[in-house]
Order: sequence, then structure tokens, then C-alpha cells
Amino acid sequence: LIDRSIADVRIDAGIARLEPIAVVELSEEVEIGAVLQAQARGLHFAVTCVDRAVTIKGDRQILVAAVSNLLQNAFKFTRKQGHVSLTTPASAGRVLFEIEDECGGLPSGRTEGLFRSFEQRGSDRSGVGLGLSISRKAARANGGDIRVRDLPGKGCVFTLDLPRHL
Repeated sequence: LIDRSIADVRIDAGIARLEPIAVVELSEEVEIGAVLQAQARGLHFAVTCVDRAVTIKGDRQILVAAVSNLLQNAFKFTRKQGHVSLTTPASAGRVLFEIEDECGGLPSGRTEGLFRSFEQRGSDRSGVGLGLSISRKAARANGGDIRVRDLPGKGCVFTLDLPRHL
């Protein structure tokens, strides 16, 4: 919660330390805490990363918070013994952080509301409803965006789409 709040304040204040970031290093940093969260919830977690040469330019602290928020949501809504994955495919101009979960799918036509502040869905109200809102602001502050794709009856994929640094 504190990391999310700090990231949110830094985004709103326009305080960003843009630097080249190796995608594999950012993924490894996020993975450390994510593995422990997945184990605590009885989930299977897999990370697939890109080549070490792939980089983005952004604020490391803000981007770590964004990806961590997406993973926390995936862990929160995935059924016990379910699977969550983080993959980072890259093209010539974009890097995607794709978090796929097994939440059972999203209500029809209500995906955009997920990104509003204090929006909470489902019976688990352990958060405050800021994670997706902060993640989207973080993405946009770093030249990207976040979108969600529903996998009806299975889960969803949240994609943090950022420009590749060449």
C-alpha cells in the first residue's frame, strides 16, 4: 500500500527519473516478491522474459509498482491452485508486460470501470481499489498504457504496453 501511494504521489507530482531499464532486470525485481505472494496464496506462478538486450526507458520505481499491482490483483482473484503468468514479449517498437490469471473472466462490458479509483469487484475487499488506477497512471506517465482482455470462463490478461528503448 505504501509503495502504491508513493508511486501515485510521484506520478501526480510529475517526479520521474527516466532511465534505460533492462526488461529482464525489472521482471526479476518484480518476481522476487511475486513468488512469495503466489506461494502464500497456493498459486502456481511462471515468468517468461525476453532477451537481456531488450530495454525500456522509464522510472524504475513507478514501473515496478505498476507491474506489482497487476500481479497482486491476479493473485487476489485467481482460485487456489490456479496459475498466474508474467510474460514480456517484445517487438521492434514495443515491450508488453502480460499478466494472465485464472479469475474466471470479467463481467461483460465492464472492463473500463476496472481502472477507476476505489473500484472493487468480487468478494475479496482486502485492498482499497487503487491498484489498477495507479498502474494505468504509471503506464501513461512512462509513455505507455494498460489494457485488459477477457478470457471468458477462464480469466483475463492485463497488458502493460510500453515503448521499447533502442
